[in-house]
Amino acid sequence: MADRGGIFVSLRTRNYRLWISGQMVSLIGTWMQRVAQDWLVLDLSHGNAFLLGVVMALQFGPTLLLSAWGGVLADRYDKRRMLMFTQTLMALCALTVGVLQVTGLVQIWHVMTVAFAMGCAASIEAPTRQSFTIEMVGPEHLPNAVGLNSMVFNLAGIVGPAISGVLIGMIGTGWVFLLNFVSFIGVGIALWRMNPDELRTSDPVPPAKGQLRQGFSYVWHRRDLTMIMLTVFLVSTFGLNFSLSLAVLARETFGQGAESYGLLSTSLAIGTLLGATMAARRTKKVRLRLFFSAAIAFGISESVVSVMPTYFAVAVALIPTGLLALTFTTAAMNIIQLSVDSQLRGRVMGIYMVAFLGGTPLGSPLVGWLADLHGGRMPLLVGGVVSVAAGLACAAYLRRHPCPVVVEEIPETDDVVPPAPAATPVCEPTPLARRG
Repeated sequence: MADRGGIFVSLRTRNYRLWISGQMVSLIGTWMQRVAQDWLVLDLSHGNAFLLGVVMALQFGPTLLLSAWGGVLADRYDKRRMLMFTQTLMALCALTVGVLQVTGLVQIWHVMTVAFAMGCAASIEAPTRQSFTIEMVGPEHLPNAVGLNSMVFNLAGIVGPAISGVLIGMIGTGWVFLLNFVSFIGVGIALWRMNPDELRTSDPVPPAKGQLRQGFSYVWHRRDLTMIMLTVFLVSTFGLNFSLSLAVLARETFGQGAESYGLLSTSLAIGTLLGATMAARRTKKVRLRLFFSAAIAFGISESVVSVMPTYFAVAVALIPTGLLALTFTTAAMNIIQLSVDSQLRGRVMGIYMVAFLGGTPLGSPLVGWLADLHGGRMPLLVGGVVSVAAGLACAAYLRRHPCPVVVEEIPETDDVVPPAPAATPVCEPTPLARRG
């Protein structure tokens, strides 16, 4: 049971305080760059939504190939040092596009190339960052820390897009990229000032053949994890497409400028901030019932957004949609991190990131194509329908095939010397599973 010390209980830990403060600065810059990159691509391509989808595919494409390997590296090496390295690479990517745009040399292929490079760095950084949280605060405060991480991410998502929309109109997209480069200094200082002795690190996993395959085998033998990953993949690929959909909706459907796109992103972030606040207050263990219910409710809410008749109505409807999206993602994160063996956590989180972002290279061009043919509303409607169907189908599967509560050892591969297995259940016993 988590400590009922309040919504900010994780901030009692010095290392986590440093981390969250650095993240706040860096994430504001990241959100500013997200808006700037989308707008820059639309400007360079004269409003071509398909090309925007291609850029997103290039940025998230490396996740398919590298995130699982990033999880392997997270299990093998010091996560704090790995984060220092990947944050530096992403800062240099922001600097490159900023300089090219400010000097008037930027072309669409520049943006594509840098987006791919940033995606490579981010695909290693994400599973490392996700599995680093529990090392800072321990398992007892993990649900609270995950909620606080989401609060900071989405508070930055309120501030960043609004600032970016104004700055793009005033000074152009290039300076926004340069400001994001400067913002990386915050998280760099935070990581440097941490006390490594206070981190609750697990023993590094010695390099060996087949460790990546072992991670996939572990997830495959856990039906609850498999259904979570499948639901996350479908909802993320088709439902969580707001970066592209809202840009097209603001520019092409409602004829608005960058400021209006930034405000739609802010409305969505207000909802996710409310969802993060609820997640940080949660003290009970997250169950599968909450996860699947959130997926279904999110899909319904996104479908409602797609039929809103006015810009203002869309902005209002995005608030509950953001709340449900955040509830869905934090429920998945809590269930996964608290139910896997510590020496496999990095690899499992790497597989989770493949599910969460790996479908973007496939879905973004399709979403852009739908937007070009049928307008900005169609991707939202399709995403909502797919999210509802995914939540219902995967929940129904687990109800028909309940998971055994008795444990089995971590499945081995022929050429792997596995870590000593903990008493990890094949499937986490939940009310949903027991109903089967």
